[in-house]
Amino acid sequence: MNQISINEFIAGIPKAELHLHIEGTFEPELMFKIAHRNNIPINYSSVDDLKKAYNFNNLQEFLDIYYAGASVLIKEQDFYDLTWAYLTKVHKHNIVHTEIFFDPQTHTDRGVSFETVIHGIHNALEDGKEKLGISSQLIMCFLRHLDKESAVKTLTQALPYKKWITAVGLDSSELGNPPSKFERVFSKAIDEGFITVAHAGEEGPADYIWEAVNLLKVSRIDHGNRSLDDDQLIKFLAEKQIPLTICPLSNIELKVVDDLKNHPLLELMDAGLMVTINSDDPAYFGGYMNENYSRIASALKLSKKQITELTINSFKSSFLPNSDKEKMIRKIEEYYQKNNN
Repeated sequence: MNQISINEFIAGIPKAELHLHIEGTFEPELMFKIAHRNNIPINYSSVDDLKKAYNFNNLQEFLDIYYAGASVLIKEQDFYDLTWAYLTKVHKHNIVHTEIFFDPQTHTDRGVSFETVIHGIHNALEDGKEKLGISSQLIMCFLRHLDKESAVKTLTQALPYKKWITAVGLDSSELGNPPSKFERVFSKAIDEGFITVAHAGEEGPADYIWEAVNLLKVSRIDHGNRSLDDDQLIKFLAEKQIPLTICPLSNIELKVVDDLKNHPLLELMDAGLMVTINSDDPAYFGGYMNENYSRIASALKLSKKQITELTINSFKSSFLPNSDKEKMIRKIEEYYQKNNN
């Protein structure tokens, strides 16, 4: 049997993605197409001109262009097309399960109804399951730079669609917007039966991770790089096996780390944490799942065994039923046995 390379191994292994903003999959070509269809001007002369703007110094610079791009999404078909484009792309990356963030306030604040947003996304996810075999779950995020009252209003808007939404999360500008700001709305969400997750410890301190765990009762930490600043937190996260959804290329593009060779992924794994690899906002950060795996594997010299551990972690950390998790873990283990040569 011919030995396959680490990149071939990554391409072929089944994966789950747990940290993906659907608005962050908006490729420039599709953005121009939808802007033209909706007769909305955008401040770039061409696709190439827009791509050149995808060069950020920090989270806020990225968010500014992210929200500008989202402004062309108006109709249900737009949200369908955005979601379908992501699903068809990652189908080729061997993603068989995805848990997608969406930001309703980004759209409802512009006068687009919650119903329009969720129907477009949900219908594409249903087609993804039927036509591509990709299972999915939806996570509704609150924008942390907005006030608490806006989050409560958004939760109320979501209640008629509870059967379509698995969890609520927290994203957008982290610094100065601690998880504690949203304790009340997360408590209400838990009372309504939602699972909770939160972005914490990307640009914000380790204290934000403690707040997310203790006050928001999260099942997963999105990012969590800064957990290494607190030995007690590392011990706690390892003991409780609270997953971290790490996003390597995002961390580089937003200057969370200066070089992938200095990425804390291995340190987190060696400390016994439940670490997963994800793409975050792949249209803006230069790569979907396979690029994230390949580039971090190259930088840190990850083995096939470590890649296998990370993909197994992605299913262990998912919100899939246990029977589905076990089935996928068996498939991954079989794949490793077959290709570990």
